[in-house]
Amino acid sequence: MAMNFDPFRELDRVAGAFLDTRRGPRLMPMDLYRDGDHYVLAADLPGIDPGSVDIDVDGQLLTIRAERTLTTGEGVSWLAKERESGSFLRQLNLGQGIDTENITAHYDNGVLSVTIPVSEKAKPRKIAVASASDGHDAASTLRVNEAS
Repeated sequence: MAMNFDPFRELDRVAGAFLDTRRGPRLMPMDLYRDGDHYVLAADLPGIDPGSVDIDVDGQLLTIRAERTLTTGEGVSWLAKERESGSFLRQLNLGQGIDTENITAHYDNGVLSVTIPVSEKAKPRKIAVASASDGHDAASTLRVNEAS
């Protein structure tokens, strides 16, 4: 396979190697959206061994770690090496109203999908309003519902 030599690209690569101040894990690009009664986090992790993915929840902090290693054999001479390797990390503060006990994850086609359910207490609900004509004290009914 023939590759054209581009001196400007090579200069960018060399300068990037010397000027890159990143230490430690890289961030993984992600999307986060709500779909009904759960949130979905979709993180791009192409080329990752699913066995290297580690997901932890500590209180309200969700941590995703992954590792990508490039296999190189003896005598390998790189013509191009643009794919990042090493550790990847993403942390997300989940806040209140999340059911941390039922978080699930699935890896498919280079995308890690993490489903984060909303807790029952945080789901929208209808509150019935009683009136004096129903024989109930409307003020006390509202106070009871507001306390929950």
